[in-house]
Amino acid sequence: MNHSYYIQYLLSGCTNGSIYIISAIGFNIIYNTTGIINFAQGEFLMLGGMIAFSLIGHMPLPAAIICATLITALVGAVIHIIFIRNLNNPSVLRMIIITIGLSIIIREAALHIWDEKVRALPFFTGNECSSINVLGAFISPQALWVLGITAALVIVLNLFFNLTLIGKAMRACAANPIAASLCGINPKNMVTLSFFISAGIGALGGCIVSPLAQTQYDCGTTLAIKGFTVAILGGLGNSTGAVFAGLLLGVIEAFSVNFIPLAYKDAIAIVILLVIIVIRPGGLFGNKAAGALKEF
Repeated sequence: MNHSYYIQYLLSGCTNGSIYIISAIGFNIIYNTTGIINFAQGEFLMLGGMIAFSLIGHMPLPAAIICATLITALVGAVIHIIFIRNLNNPSVLRMIIITIGLSIIIREAALHIWDEKVRALPFFTGNECSSINVLGAFISPQALWVLGITAALVIVLNLFFNLTLIGKAMRACAANPIAASLCGINPKNMVTLSFFISAGIGALGGCIVSPLAQTQYDCGTTLAIKGFTVAILGGLGNSTGAVFAGLLLGVIEAFSVNFIPLAYKDAIAIVILLVIIVIRPGGLFGNKAAGALKEF
């Protein structure tokens, strides 16, 4: 096989892996502050793309993406305030079941609002026919946007959690809520903020992937599975590990087309998830203690 084919698979895998990383980061932010898995995370990606598509007829694309991200972030915060914030010492299982129920409600609401039609945002630059030659392989300009925004998100969030006062307060609440409360920090507000940030990140991810993968009311389920797999593979709560795990899963899926039918590509994430849970539950890069947001 010509080397350009391998480069093509590698670029495609890195692009898909970047989307999985964004989804996994959303899982990890909430896991680190609450100890639960938010299975509604995939619906935030779907909402971002759908809302932005509805807004582009009324405003420029950048403004539509910003508004969609903020609206979805507010939805995430409202979900926590209404359904989770005031629960009295809920078990982890109860909270997980709540998030699963919320994902179903959001998905069904999206079906009634936008129906089952597939939608896609326009390319940020160029179009579907535009491509950049990289060592004989071709990559879409939109894929470069995906890679660039993902890298920027990882850097900005690292700086936020390690250098800002609010970020440090979130880390303190995750490490020891009682001690944080004694220092004047409200742990419930910090958890609400984590839902706000997680939903906003998911929405932004849904917007940047929409021109490539398109958006439909039920697309969040697949993205959630891939993001959850990456979070487990990288070590739950370890978003640095999720970066490597996301790229690894994306590349494995890209090269798998040489060995299995394309229709079974999505099953790879499920197989990897099951294998990791059975053989190495802590993930390839270890697992941090629940609630310990020591490193983003």
